[in-house]
Amino acid sequence: MSKRMKNSLLFVLSLLLISAFLLIDLGGNVGYILPRRAIKIVAIIVTGSAIAFSTVIFQTITNNRILTPSIIGLDSLYMLIQTVIVFLFGSMNILILNKNINFLLSVVLMMVFASLLFKLLFRKEGQNIYFLLLIGLIFGTLFGSLSSFMEMLIDPNEFQVVQDRMFASFNNVNTDVLLVSIAAFVIVLVYAWKYIKYLDVLSLGRDHAVNLGVNYDHIVKRLLIVISILVSISTALVGPITFLGLLVVNVAHEFLKTYRHSYLISGSIFMSVIALVGGQLIVERVFTFSTSISVIINFIGGVYFIYLLLKERKS
Repeated sequence: MSKRMKNSLLFVLSLLLISAFLLIDLGGNVGYILPRRAIKIVAIIVTGSAIAFSTVIFQTITNNRILTPSIIGLDSLYMLIQTVIVFLFGSMNILILNKNINFLLSVVLMMVFASLLFKLLFRKEGQNIYFLLLIGLIFGTLFGSLSSFMEMLIDPNEFQVVQDRMFASFNNVNTDVLLVSIAAFVIVLVYAWKYIKYLDVLSLGRDHAVNLGVNYDHIVKRLLIVISILVSISTALVGPITFLGLLVVNVAHEFLKTYRHSYLISGSIFMSVIALVGGQLIVERVFTFSTSISVIINFIGGVYFIYLLLKERKS
């Protein structure tokens, strides 16, 4: 089967799952249920696309298939921002209550952090990309520790507000920022479009890319900014989903058997939509909302991550 056929198959499967999610157990009140399910599906598509696209770019830049953008601490920074706001101003502050302000504040602060991190990396000529990962890992641990420290000091009722933001849930989609997220996602896609053609060359590594005439530092710096915005959008919309990107991109690699990003990006996005819509169907119909989708995805992703580590060790 050709790669185009495989991508078409994934697209059709995505549509079937979306149709099943929208139409199964619709009941009599169609006018009430259908719009809410449609909003949830739009949030799933935006979140899944942002996570899959950012992970494909990040793994290409780092030339490592067991890494995701969460390793540079963006998820931990999001939780730290929410915890600091509640710790300093309380859960009834406008920074928490107004979801648009909260979303913009989170995105801007995460972009500022990513910019400073990348400036540190590219300040010296020929700095290794793994230096960025090491610094990001340290900051991620620091942010996580600071969040845990403040969560222990705040009022239990205030902690409940922070806890709600710790776990991704499509049952509580931040619909107030959905339109802003879609607009931001489209703008980022348009901006990143001119750099997608370089991804095949970047996957060969820095030295080969430079020898082939690619302005490596310039392109990588802009792609890392794109990654930070996409992670900010997906995290602010539904919360952190750590292993989703790792899971869908690696499965797309195995299924498509290609390194051409024109197929890989679309295949990963379809895989992400299939995983999220299928997972949400299981959460709603099998577990009857007794668990969240992030628990299922992180469990499957964690097992798959161990499998990848063992596989790499044997090779």
